[in-house]
Amino acid sequence: MDLQFTPEEQAFRAEVQAFLKEQLPADLASKVQRGLHLGKQDLERWHAILNQRGWLANHWPKEWGGTGWSAVEKYIFENECAMAGAPRIVPFGLSMLGPVLIKYGSEAQKKLWLPRILNGDDWWCQGYSEPGSGSDLASLKTTAVREGDHYIVNGQKTWTTLGQHANMIFCLVRTNREVKAQSGISFLLIDMNTPGIEVRPIILLDGEHEVNEVFFTDVKVPVANLVGEQDKGWTYAKYLLTYERTNIAGVGLSTAGLEKLKAIAQRVQCNGLPLAQDPLFAARMAKVEIELENMRTTNLRVIAAVEGGGVPGAESSMLKIRGTQIRQEVLSLIRRAMGPYAAPYVEAALYDGYAQPAIGEPEAAGAAAAYFNNRKQSIFGGSNEIQRNIISKMILGL
Repeated sequence: MDLQFTPEEQAFRAEVQAFLKEQLPADLASKVQRGLHLGKQDLERWHAILNQRGWLANHWPKEWGGTGWSAVEKYIFENECAMAGAPRIVPFGLSMLGPVLIKYGSEAQKKLWLPRILNGDDWWCQGYSEPGSGSDLASLKTTAVREGDHYIVNGQKTWTTLGQHANMIFCLVRTNREVKAQSGISFLLIDMNTPGIEVRPIILLDGEHEVNEVFFTDVKVPVANLVGEQDKGWTYAKYLLTYERTNIAGVGLSTAGLEKLKAIAQRVQCNGLPLAQDPLFAARMAKVEIELENMRTTNLRVIAAVEGGGVPGAESSMLKIRGTQIRQEVLSLIRRAMGPYAAPYVEAALYDGYAQPAIGEPEAAGAAAAYFNNRKQSIFGGSNEIQRNIISKMILGL
């Protein structure tokens, strides 16, 4: 595999860089680079800019609004966006539901929902995890009973990321109790404004309202909102999760984080010398950089392998494990570089407009919050322990 960019790919990279310089709002990039919280309008704003340029759904087929980019061009785009400080696109509609609808949805569903995802008409959230059904997702208990032209849904979902903003949710529901767990699950699209749905916030350690509980009480869902066949939802769920896990790898985000760490390590002093010259700290930075380079190569291979419209296989589990470990290590080193200045936590400092003097380095305010919040990465999307089981079975044949 040739890891050098061709002249055409270098030209494409220059085009992306020029676009980001002209179109990425400076205030958004500043928020991202300073680790500040992004609001709904911030995320919708960047979504709209990319959609107007035609670069939003770069992994979709061209017939449905995709770009037709190669695996390398997708990689270049994601990496340059991360390095420029662009907000990460909310993945639920675009990167999770979209590919499922393209592969398994009816023509009517594609024509209805895909343009709305691109235009930002709908904000989707994911209804997978339940209390007691996280890594063991097939044990889910939320039920959908068909009555005429509707399903009646009852149950609960939890850890629903950004569900407070969503008007739509795609859910796994149990439609058959008489077969093995995986064979009795269906994939439903549910309007969050339907009577009987209640969203309750879960406030995280940093005070942020990022996740939620969602309760369903006799919620009526049109049968037309069933994706694919009844009781076949586990197939669609696994297909979606491979995209989620590949996306979680976050090569571009880790690359940008590593560059930020290097800059901090050159600036922060330890015993009269830059922290980058401390042998132990420098060794940890070198180790994570080597691991990131290895993961970058693996990520390109996985994406290239499915260039013809396939889906990532168990390799996505490898990316999920290594990607989350690298991201966590980068954030751990940034927090360590801040030393005692990472300890004070001023929630207001994580929002734009905070005018009080910084405590220590400018990055100190969000260093601990980012570190603790991102401990979740090795758990969500299927815990890393589960991913190792997948690798042992599907790749090693154990």
